[in-house]
Amino acid sequence: MTTLKLPTLLTVLLLTILLVSCSTPKELEYRDFKNFTFDKVGFSATAIKMDLVYYNPNNFGLQLKATELDIFVDNNYLGHTIQEQLVNIPKREEFSIPVKIDVDMKNLLRNGITSLLSNEVMIRVTGTVKVGKGNIFKSFPVNYEGKQKFSIF
Repeated sequence: MTTLKLPTLLTVLLLTILLVSCSTPKELEYRDFKNFTFDKVGFSATAIKMDLVYYNPNNFGLQLKATELDIFVDNNYLGHTIQEQLVNIPKREEFSIPVKIDVDMKNLLRNGITSLLSNEVMIRVTGTVKVGKGNIFKSFPVNYEGKQKFSIF
């Protein structure tokens, strides 16, 4: 029978504790958006800025490294956003992610202008987010769909 040496036993014990304590994070919960503004307005392209509000249900803080999302309003493509700014996510609290959406105005005017003029719209967001802790990041898919009260005016 082989016996483990003390340094090997400590290493195995440390790795076991580390693996048990590092649980898979729960999904972040979308809550709302705020600070909706037009950054740049044009006939072919417009940029919209807003803060997306999320809640972290985990008992530990995280870091958001990047997002790449497509946004649809009433199943009409609104635009694409890429965010590569490190955002610290506190444990069990709401937090905001600043995003800038490049809007395809031709598609919006052709298909979705009536949606934006109504007071409630169906929002669908698809894409990926890169979340992690301690410089270890993992990409997670985003598939959100829900009704949102909305008013430009």
